[in-house]
Amino acid sequence: MEIYDEHSRRHADIYAVYDEQCQREGVVDFAELLLRTYELLTRNEILRGHYQSRFRHILVDEFQDTNRLQYRWLKLLAGYGASGPEAGVQPASVFGVGDDDQSIYGFRGANVGNMADFERDFRVQSVIRLEQNYRSHGHILAAANALISHNRKRLGKNLWTAAAEGEPLRIYEAQSDGYEAAWLVEEVQSLFHEGIARRDMAVLYRSNAQSRVLEHALFSAGIAYRVYGGLRFFERMEVKHALAYLRLIANTEDDGAFLRVVNFPVRGIGARSIDALQDAAKAGGTSLYAAVPKVAGKAGGTLASFVRMLDALRTETQNLPLPEVVEHTLARSGLIEHYRAEREGADRVENLEELANAAAAFVQEEEANDLAAFLAHASLESGENQAGEGSDALQLMTAHSAKGLEFHAVFVTGLEEGLFPHEQSVLENDGLEEERRLMYVAITRARTRLYLSFAQTRLLHGQTRYNVASRFIEEIPAGITRWLTARMGAGRFDAPSWPAAAETIASKPAAAKASSSDYRIGQSVTHPKFGQGVIVNTEGSGTDARLQINFGRQGMKWLALEYAKLTPA
Repeated sequence: MEIYDEHSRRHADIYAVYDEQCQREGVVDFAELLLRTYELLTRNEILRGHYQSRFRHILVDEFQDTNRLQYRWLKLLAGYGASGPEAGVQPASVFGVGDDDQSIYGFRGANVGNMADFERDFRVQSVIRLEQNYRSHGHILAAANALISHNRKRLGKNLWTAAAEGEPLRIYEAQSDGYEAAWLVEEVQSLFHEGIARRDMAVLYRSNAQSRVLEHALFSAGIAYRVYGGLRFFERMEVKHALAYLRLIANTEDDGAFLRVVNFPVRGIGARSIDALQDAAKAGGTSLYAAVPKVAGKAGGTLASFVRMLDALRTETQNLPLPEVVEHTLARSGLIEHYRAEREGADRVENLEELANAAAAFVQEEEANDLAAFLAHASLESGENQAGEGSDALQLMTAHSAKGLEFHAVFVTGLEEGLFPHEQSVLENDGLEEERRLMYVAITRARTRLYLSFAQTRLLHGQTRYNVASRFIEEIPAGITRWLTARMGAGRFDAPSWPAAAETIASKPAAAKASSSDYRIGQSVTHPKFGQGVIVNTEGSGTDARLQINFGRQGMKWLALEYAKLTPA
């Protein structure tokens, strides 16, 4: 078969080299094992007949996660050809269990269409739909049903529960990702004070890089948390590599950082070269960096090239703002290029780009453009603060990692077009439908409380993005939702018909209720949490009165006058 696409041709060439090496070494990987078994059963009728008669009853669980090769392998083993049972073969009894609405592993080759093909190819007489749900309250299931109904390619089912309808879904619109994280911290604390254990709350996000802002807010608030199925942001391998380069810019005497990246990305510096360098450093009582000129030969030349790169980095970044120091280091070190070339390096690239965002946030919060201070901050956040297995800690995870789990309260964050659904989904065949299935999985993790949040602006890939709310929010019926914020104009949806305060901190009304006539635009006021601010807008009257106040570093906030506890400054 001739391949016309250059990208596909290169993949074919790489596979040919890989296959040749496997043949030479006499090894196979799992995918190749399946392929060779399939080819053997196809060619050898006697062997195929033996196994067809041996396995009379076959159970396939998680059917929605099977790929095309596995499905063809199943048909051969069960005695089914292209148009039905093979001639002269008593087909096996096959029992398939799966949920096509939870097929979220297309990037691994899973083909959701296998379930529909199974019903047709195996001439299934009875499809049993297990639609009663024993986990979630009614409103949560209603949201899941409404959302997934927008997918065209599905077998169809409608979840229901004998439990109560429960509470409405809560939707929060934040001005930025930082405000979204601050709100989440307050809501988690409120739920905890209500008696809900932190381990029974989960925060879900579409990509790993989103956890950095959330982790920072939780760390600052002293809330124990655990990154389920992954590492804290500053503990991720690619981030630690980047921090090592930054540490060498700040301090050439850092031998730990030097050893971590001297040959990463690979630059031909092997173990013998490192041994020679360490011997030279020990003999001279110097750092590894300072000992490089004492290493002779080819090893010395390669090490010297690495040191020259570090020296150039230090010179080039000397007067740059901290975020640009990070960006330049990522590019000059070769880390970005290295991970972009990896087959599954997209997440790692996103994490590296998020490190530049972390530097920008540090400069803004600390009002300092100090690399050493930023590295100390990163070291502090990457310390032994993550809660261990079994402790009462808030659970952070990607929506993919949440499959199969359940929690009392679930926060689905970052619900913005281009983020969730992911911007790549519109470029892929049926990509948007898989994103919707992923959202379906996220929603159905909640037992009693479900929060959906999005931000008007978010730092992504080193740039501030101005966002539109995810279409998935629009696909949930308005009658089962409750907005925790007044609409601020970033989304595609109409404002709710009831008034809602931008801050959801529960507090008792003051003994003497304030009146909107007591406040005016331009007036200075003080809030017990946010400090001093200036009123920039007002709306409503009586118990519906709200004020928009600029609290400086705390940001712009809409407060319900009845609950705000404001005092004139």
